[in-house]
Amino acid sequence: MIKPQKTAAPTKPLTQDGERLSKHVAHLMRCSRREAEQYIEGGWVSVNSQVVEEPMARVTDQSVVVDPNASLMALTDVTLLLHKPPGFETMAAPGEAGKRVKPAQQLLLPASHWAQDPSGVRLLKHHFAKLSACVPLEPAASGLVVFTQDWRVLRKLTEDAALMEHELVVEVAGEVAPEVLQRLNADLSSDGQPLPPVKVSINSTSSTSTRLRFALKGAHPGLIAYLCERVGLHIQSIKRQRVGRVALAGLPEGQWRYLQAHERF
Repeated sequence: MIKPQKTAAPTKPLTQDGERLSKHVAHLMRCSRREAEQYIEGGWVSVNSQVVEEPMARVTDQSVVVDPNASLMALTDVTLLLHKPPGFETMAAPGEAGKRVKPAQQLLLPASHWAQDPSGVRLLKHHFAKLSACVPLEPAASGLVVFTQDWRVLRKLTEDAALMEHELVVEVAGEVAPEVLQRLNADLSSDGQPLPPVKVSINSTSSTSTRLRFALKGAHPGLIAYLCERVGLHIQSIKRQRVGRVALAGLPEGQWRYLQAHERF
């Protein structure tokens, strides 16, 4: 691969004049216009030392540099894992934002990317486009939610939704008596229909509250609140810790990270 030479020192910002960045890069790299677009969309091209990912951007006499490690490999579809704070709608699209709706997807910003993300994925603007929310979670709850561009992940979380185990930690006021815990673990029904089975255990206790661990197959918004209400428990918070084999781990609330290559739901 030919390593392009830097142009003169930067003097102007991006402009509507001049030539398209893709044409300029094609000349620098002695490649086709489509290959130049791939370099740009892959985040390999900088203009005045700033990465530019838009092939249609125009340049005049700015410094345009292609990273020596630039690759023409196709952009990989990514999956983003968000630690959703309470009050955000998981399945709402950003365009639905309003006074009563706060889409969780609007939290997926470069500024909220977890600094300790272990994936090693290079952040690109492309990664925030065409994301699908996969697994619902109550607005009042916090915890792990999943957004993906990858059709394989979407299919897995959709087709196997009823088989995917979810782990949630639910904090309730006061103590939880053994007989109450037994009732939570019993087979229950509502309006003659059996409810999804759950496994409930005590995670921790304090002088004022108890943390319960719920494990159940599938996402069932409202189910935990219904079960707790039936046995007289007052919920203080709900947090989803895990979906399948993927857990929150140390991901801070309000931040997101990439699904790592070895992680599977």
